[in-house]
Amino acid sequence: MSFRFPTKDQIPESHQIAPIHQKEFLLNGKLETWAGATIPVYSPIHIQTDSTRERVLLGSYPSFDENQSLKALEAAVNAYNFGNGEWPKKTPNERITAVLNFLDLMETKRALITKLLMWEIGKTEKDATKEFDRTITYVKDTVKTLEEIETHSNQYVEEQGIIAQIKRSPYGVVLCMGPFNYPLNETFCTLIPAILMGNTVVFKPAKYGVLLVQPLLECFLKAFPKGVINTVYGDGAKVITPIMESGKIDVFAFIGSSQTANLITKKHPKLNRLRTVLGLNAKNPAIILPDADIPKMIGEIVSGSLSYNGQRCTALKILFVHKDILEKFTEAYLTEFFKWKMGMPWEEGVSITPLPEEGKTSWLTELILDAKSSGAKILNPGGGEVLDSFMVPAILSPVSKNARLYHEEQFGPLVPIVPFDSIEEPLDYIRNSNMGQQASIFGKDPKTIGTLIDTLVNQVARVNWNAQCQRGPDQFPFTGRKDSADGTLSVQDALRVFSIRTVVSFKNNELAKKLLVDVLKTKSSQYLSGDFNL
Repeated sequence: MSFRFPTKDQIPESHQIAPIHQKEFLLNGKLETWAGATIPVYSPIHIQTDSTRERVLLGSYPSFDENQSLKALEAAVNAYNFGNGEWPKKTPNERITAVLNFLDLMETKRALITKLLMWEIGKTEKDATKEFDRTITYVKDTVKTLEEIETHSNQYVEEQGIIAQIKRSPYGVVLCMGPFNYPLNETFCTLIPAILMGNTVVFKPAKYGVLLVQPLLECFLKAFPKGVINTVYGDGAKVITPIMESGKIDVFAFIGSSQTANLITKKHPKLNRLRTVLGLNAKNPAIILPDADIPKMIGEIVSGSLSYNGQRCTALKILFVHKDILEKFTEAYLTEFFKWKMGMPWEEGVSITPLPEEGKTSWLTELILDAKSSGAKILNPGGGEVLDSFMVPAILSPVSKNARLYHEEQFGPLVPIVPFDSIEEPLDYIRNSNMGQQASIFGKDPKTIGTLIDTLVNQVARVNWNAQCQRGPDQFPFTGRKDSADGTLSVQDALRVFSIRTVVSFKNNELAKKLLVDVLKTKSSQYLSGDFNL
C-alpha cells in the first residue's frame, strides 16, 4: 500500500491542532459547565511513530444522563411556552436580525471549524472550507427567502365575503440531529430554518463532528434569547429516548439511517402530533447507456461515486453499465480514478482520506468479500486494502444481485459495477429498491432519455441527466421517496416544513374592518401586519 500516515513532524504547523476537552454546554441561555463523565474524541488520522501508529486524541465532550437531557427539553419547552415565549412572539424581522447577528459571529470561527472538519471527519481542506462557506450562503439565502415570504403574506385576501391574512406560524419544540458527513451544513439546513420560523430547539450534534460545534456555543448564546437553543451530548439511547418519550417534541429533524429514525420516532407517545423531517438512506444508481459520451462524462461519474470517499447520501452507489461499453467504461473509470490522490486532508490535491466511523473498514471489507464470493473482482490494484481507518477504494465488477453490495448502502469507497443487457434490469432494481432518492442517466439519445425520465420521476425524487446526483443548488427541492426521506428540504421548503399556515379572518363588514385598522395602528398584534384600508 502506497498510503502512509504522517509522523508528527510531517504535519504542517498551520494544520496542527490542540485537544479540545469540552465541558461547556448551552442550557436556557447560559453556558453551563459539565462535571460528569465525558466521551473521548479520536481523529481518523493516526500518527506514525518508530514502531507503531497512534490515534490522535482530539479531545472530549460531555456524556449526559437522562436528567440532564430532560433539563434541555424543559428549557426549550419553557422558552416556547405554548407560543407565548419571547422567541415565538418576535416578528420575523426580529428573528432575522438575530440570525444575521449569529452569522457574523459564526464567520469569526471559520478557521477553527474548517480545521476541526479535517481532523474530526477526515474532510479535505478544500471540502471543509466549501462546507463552511456553503453554510453561510445557505443561511443568507434562507433569510432572503423568509423576507420574500413575509412581504407576500402581508397582503390581505378576500374570498366569499371573508377577509383574511394568511401567514406561517411555528410548530413548537424541535429536536434537531444532524449527520456526521456534513455536520455543519446539513445540520444548519434544519436548525436555522427551525429557529427562523419561531421554534425552540433541542440540538444534539453528530457523534463524529461534535467538537466543531463547540466554537459556536458562544455565538448561539450571544445571538438568541434564553432557551431558544439547548445542546445535549452523549449516547443517543440514553439522552434522546427520554426526550421523545416525554411527548413534548413537536418536530423531529433528523438526517441519518432509516433504522435509527424509526427507533427514535416510535418512542414518541403521540405520533399524530409529531411532525418529522427526515433525510435517510439512499442507494442512488447511475445508468450508463451504450451511447454515453464516456470521455466527457467519466470525470463526473468518478466524482459522483467517490467524492468524500463515497460518504454522501447523494453519492452514486451503484453503476449500471451496458455490456456493449463495459470494457471501454471500466478502462476509462480506472484511468480517471488513478489520478485521484490518497493522503491527509491538508495535502494539496488530495481526494481520498481516512474514514471517521469506528469499525467502518471492517464492515466494508465484509461487503467486498461477499461480493467476491458471488463472482465480483476488484479491478484496481490494492483496492480494498486497509491501514487502520484508511481503505483504498475498491472498484468491483461484475457485482451480482446476490451480493449484499448490490442492495445495501455502502456509504464508503466501494464502487459496484453491474453490467446489463436490457434497460429493464436497472429499472427493476430501482422499482424494487427500498430507497428512492435520486438517479443519474448518462446517454445522448433523446427518445431513450425522455422515456427513462418519465419512468424514473415516479420512482425517485430527482433525475440527473449526464450529471452526478447532488443536493444543490439549495433552491431546488431535496427529498426522496420510499425509505429515503420524509419531508422536503430546500431554502424555501425548509421554512415551510418547520411552520404551519395559519389564518386570521373576519367578515367583510365595517365593524370588523375598523377593528383591524385599530389593531394595526396600536400594534397590539405581532401576527397581523401590513396596511389595510377601509
